[in-house]
Amino acid sequence: MNDDRVHAHIRSFSGRRGHFTSGQRSAYESLLPRYGLPFTNQPLDPEVVFGRRARLVLEIGFGMGETTTRIAREHPDVDYLGVEVYPAGVGSLLRQIEEHDLTNVRIIQHDAIEVLRDMIAPASLDRVHVFFPDPWPKARHHKRRLIRPEVVGLIASRLAPGGALHCATDWAHYALQMLAVLAAEPSLENMAGEVSVSDNIDQARGFSPRPDARPLTKFERRGIGLGHGVWDLLFVRRPDGA
Repeated sequence: MNDDRVHAHIRSFSGRRGHFTSGQRSAYESLLPRYGLPFTNQPLDPEVVFGRRARLVLEIGFGMGETTTRIAREHPDVDYLGVEVYPAGVGSLLRQIEEHDLTNVRIIQHDAIEVLRDMIAPASLDRVHVFFPDPWPKARHHKRRLIRPEVVGLIASRLAPGGALHCATDWAHYALQMLAVLAAEPSLENMAGEVSVSDNIDQARGFSPRPDARPLTKFERRGIGLGHGVWDLLFVRRPDGA
């Protein structure tokens, strides 16, 4: 993977600012120095950050942090790096970290592509989670979607052999694009087996059942109740990294 392709990249997030509650703001101001990591152009040392050697998971775009919190609570033996750009989400997760006394979560408030490129060493991640990224539904904005070839190549290079990339979306068109892009990355193998790319979500093959390790969110439950689809994709880095 040539990192130069993502050196001057198209950002996958907008400049919009969500509502910042007083509680989120308070947590942001008081807890970010404790649980946040500043962006640097040097690879971080997870053993120094967490004070131990453990499997390392990177979550890109954790939203309000409910899923991150639950997964971290259920897997205290695993360390989690959450990357998010919006202060409201950062403040929300910081509150939950403090409330549940989580010692295995750290936050980087920065562009995830730059974090991957500059702060994450090659072959150092056990998993990468990309749950419900911005779908950028208008056709003219599809170029902003996070799951695109150059970014997937970068993510794959940061996975250890056997490490997994887990994506989920509730937008059928984005699910089809994810499937095509991930299947085309030579260093990744679909954990669901056979892949059949199609323009029709009902004819495409290669999606995985939702693993128990990914909790259902309130938003997702509501969507399922309304008949909306949700698609999970799990790809693993091949042992030889080829």
